[in-house]
Amino acid sequence: MIERIHTGTRMSKIVKHNGVAYLCGQVGAGDTVAEQTRDCLSRVDALLAEAGSDREHILQAIVWLRDMADFAEMNAVWDAWVPEGHAPARACGEARLARDVLKVEIIVTAAIKT
Repeated sequence: MIERIHTGTRMSKIVKHNGVAYLCGQVGAGDTVAEQTRDCLSRVDALLAEAGSDREHILQAIVWLRDMADFAEMNAVWDAWVPEGHAPARACGEARLARDVLKVEIIVTAAIKT
């Protein structure tokens, strides 16, 4: 069974299937990469909780940065957020994001807690 949560015409914020939660890409508010990353990860936390998961159950994360020069600044926030011993498989690349003010977008896939 596939469960879609907060579904619109273009996307769902959460899709659950076979014990896995797929979150739509999250962006955050703020002027700096650190601020946007913190806000983005706060949104990920909320969606994970709604899906029945948490940071310790993240399987994979894909991080898009507008500028790879911001890699270290984003990682400082990321590293403080990920629980020790629970780092997911992760990829990070540079991409043109949906709006010019966006500096980071994070896509997360997580196991649902049982």
